[in-house]
Amino acid sequence: MIKKIFAPGNDSTMTNFGLLVLRLWFGLTMCLHHGVDKIVGWNYLAPTWLDPFHIGHQASFALTVFAEAVCSFLLALGLVTRFAALVLVINMSVAFCMVHKEDLKAGELAYVYLGVFVVLFVTGAGKFSLDKALFGKGGKSSTAAKKG
Repeated sequence: MIKKIFAPGNDSTMTNFGLLVLRLWFGLTMCLHHGVDKIVGWNYLAPTWLDPFHIGHQASFALTVFAEAVCSFLLALGLVTRFAALVLVINMSVAFCMVHKEDLKAGELAYVYLGVFVVLFVTGAGKFSLDKALFGKGGKSSTAAKKG
């Protein structure tokens, strides 16, 4: 029993459950507390939004909303997870480096989100996801791998 609890998992059910919890926790929190707030406040926030890439305040704001509302929801669902996580990594990198000027005190939340989104970009969604349901294993099947 002790070995089972402390043994490192390699694509185990608990590892996949952990990825599900991470996706839901951070994806829904980002979507509901940051994405939806920005959609609701669009008219007020967009005209003065930071424009780090010089594409216009509205366009910069639209990209932020896409990341924080759409991609975070996709992340929570586990749908095109690595794409969604990559967009969120870029968004949180801009937030941490350009908005908070790499100040951990002011930008701690962006830094924490960045770390989680990097992990989810690297690991993918896990077994309990729409990615798994729609795209299956990906790569070679286990039967083909055994024959090769």
